[in-house]
Amino acid sequence: MNKKLLITIGAFVLCLFAASCSPKTGIVDGITVVTGKGQAKYVFLFVGDGMSAAQITAAQYYLSAKDNTKNNQPTYLNFTKFPVVGLSNTDDYGSIITDSASAATAFASGRKTISAMINMDPVDGTHFKTIAEYAKDAGMKVGVVSTVTLTHATPASFYGKVASRGNAEGNENEPVGLAQQLVESGFDYYGGGWITGSSASNDKYLDDARELGYTIARTPQEFNELNNSTGKVIALAERAQDSGAMHYEIDRLPSDLSIVDFTRKGIELLENPNGFFFMVESGKIDWASHANDAGAVIHDLLAFDNAIALALEFYKKYPKQTLILVTGDHETGGMSLGWADTGHSMQFDKITKQTRSHVAFNEEIVWPYKEQVSNTAQRRIEDLYSDILESFGIDLRPESLNISITQRNQIEVAFRRSMGQAVTEPLEGWSVFCGYYEPLTVKLTHVLNQSAGIGWSSYSHTALPVLSYAIGVHQEIFGGYYDNTEIFYKLASAMNMKVK
Repeated sequence: MNKKLLITIGAFVLCLFAASCSPKTGIVDGITVVTGKGQAKYVFLFVGDGMSAAQITAAQYYLSAKDNTKNNQPTYLNFTKFPVVGLSNTDDYGSIITDSASAATAFASGRKTISAMINMDPVDGTHFKTIAEYAKDAGMKVGVVSTVTLTHATPASFYGKVASRGNAEGNENEPVGLAQQLVESGFDYYGGGWITGSSASNDKYLDDARELGYTIARTPQEFNELNNSTGKVIALAERAQDSGAMHYEIDRLPSDLSIVDFTRKGIELLENPNGFFFMVESGKIDWASHANDAGAVIHDLLAFDNAIALALEFYKKYPKQTLILVTGDHETGGMSLGWADTGHSMQFDKITKQTRSHVAFNEEIVWPYKEQVSNTAQRRIEDLYSDILESFGIDLRPESLNISITQRNQIEVAFRRSMGQAVTEPLEGWSVFCGYYEPLTVKLTHVLNQSAGIGWSSYSHTALPVLSYAIGVHQEIFGGYYDNTEIFYKLASAMNMKVK
């Protein structure tokens, strides 16, 4: 191969990750991109837990399906229009497939650890210092928002150090758990899900936080009263779903605070002359991907993108001092856009008919039905036809041609499994069929997703690399292909910090 051809190929590869080759260079929806060698004083790190290319692309084509004029062209998200794109692998110290604790440790502290361990060396137990702690020591304000519990792996990786991510409240080996480490961190703003999944222990740690000078907001009214002069704040969702997490966006009531609300308030509280580091996680993109629930994934990802839009508005105020980075920690579910039975066809309009997440369908339909019809033998799938149609757009009436005979049979078998009725199919393989989820519900999401052309390979994480999108000061250093630990060092470089 001659030298000129090699240079041409190299230039093409670089174009995939560099702003300079894009026809939209320098402009993101009317925002003039300012790069330079100054310090990133206001730093946003948005983490889509479980988010990789398939989840992002699905959200864009979902928006396209809602707009009949798009002719199958994607509706680009705010962050997918960023001028710099990077790609990173996510393996951890002990496995090709990471978990959220080791993944978040990698980009929070720049070090590898094993699954379930947070900011600790798996060999000698040394504690790692995080980018958020470096920022706090430098006089910047620090904020952490998550749609899941604040002691969950990703948010905890910016303030915590534990041998096991499950140690929220302390144990015999590590008496000071993540919840206590959170309230003692001194960070300026926490928002989103509860501290822990237990209402009683959550209240206990909020009392501890009050004694350490935090203002607590548990209602929308208390939340709206917070302002830049309030001081340190912990603001939590009033209602919880999934053991202390915020509700899925698809299930959220208008009166519930959203990830957009918590991000907006964080910007208001954190803005100051010394700058800030603000991490915002959409944690239930991951949870919905675990459950193979594409509709819930998409709604949470779109809300995540709306939160990122607020950071872009802030960027307009300080274009020479702001950096926004959007990334994932790993991919979840092995989501794919394409299914054997649909060939080259994808029909995202079918996903637009979903009105409940898998969790809400269980809580509002399946489990109440089991209580209502206590006699197992009397439970009939026909009783749920209207609820299934309303929740997933799947019409199970015999005269309907909404789904295939094979899909109908699979749903009926799943119903009998969920209802404790006898089935002829062997138990072997059912862990692959439905994981640890409600058989009826996960089968409904599978049928809906497959009809739209969406496939899943796992109920767990995968080894797929994740994308990073950057805009702002030193955006260019986030282009290319690199290890996830490099995100920590790239952030530190952009913020002009000396780190170990």
